Amino acid sequence: MSARDTDWDGVRLHVVTGKGGTGKTTVAAALALALAAGGKKVLLVEVEGRQGIAQLFDAPPLPYEERRVAVAPGGGDVYALAIDTEEALLEYLEMFYSLKRAGKAMSRLGIVDFVTTIAPGLRDVILTGKTSESVRRRTKAGAFLYDAVVMDAPPTGRITKFLNVNDEVSGLAKVGPIRNHADTVMKVVRSPETAVHFVTLLEEMPVQETMDGIAELTEVGLPVGGVFVNMEHPPVLPPDVLADAAAGRLDAGEIERGVKAAGIEDDAARVAAVLAAEAAEHARRTALQAREKERLATLDRPRYTLPLLGDGMDLAGLYELAAALRDQGAA
Repeated sequence: MSARDTDWDGVRLHVVTGKGGTGKTTVAAALALALAAGGKKVLLVEVEGRQGIAQLFDAPPLPYEERRVAVAPGGGDVYALAIDTEEALLEYLEMFYSLKRAGKAMSRLGIVDFVTTIAPGLRDVILTGKTSESVRRRTKAGAFLYDAVVMDAPPTGRITKFLNVNDEVSGLAKVGPIRNHADTVMKVVRSPETAVHFVTLLEEMPVQETMDGIAELTEVGLPVGGVFVNMEHPPVLPPDVLADAAAGRLDAGEIERGVKAAGIEDDAARVAAVLAAEAAEHARRTALQAREKERLATLDRPRYTLPLLGDGMDLAGLYELAAALRDQGAA
């Protein structure tokens, strides 16, 4: 698949957010693999300090440096960076104030934690700034070092505040290096080269947070990307059986006869009752998914569906999800 066949031709910074528990780190990692396929070089950035990327790629905890964690189909490379707020702040002090040695002394005294606690906007500028620098970085030949950067960003409830760093630093600095740095970050974040993607499950709360998050980003003029529906449960029963199960019309006697025909004689009635209850729950979940799909369809954004992996999430599962994303034109 060529770049022009994808929904995100020209996008170089993919910010991935989602309500906690929706699997945003998994989706970010799968997207990075998908974008790297075919010989590209992609950086996957983690900003929350959870080492989730290392766990997904079955790698040791990541230091504060960019390291290759996977080879994508077709020979591309995925590099990863877990941004350490303290190290990034020391870098920041050295870059703009030539205070690296003083910064290390501040770190030992605990002042770094104090500064980022009383001025959380500065912390966000540091984290987004490190990522945007990776987007802009070039080789000696003038080409971009990375074809794309994927950020595993904070959850949906904090994403607008996290990305809208100009507002966050307005009370900290009107002029000077902090202000200039924030302006540079915002040029990247607001550009057509950036897309903020939302990860959701087909459940009421995650879908509502996705819709609210998209509305908030749109209101402040930040670029909305796509909606990634994660862990969809495919229906395993025919539509007519689902309808009967949802309405409580399943024939218990017929189910019991089927259980006995399968060779289960002991407690056949109890097993049949359990199966009927599971069918009813499956019908309820299927109906819920259909309703939430209808809500998501009202959003004028590309939508991608990732299946629930029966064997759980491992490295092979990541490659499977990456292939699904490429098949749907996400990369």
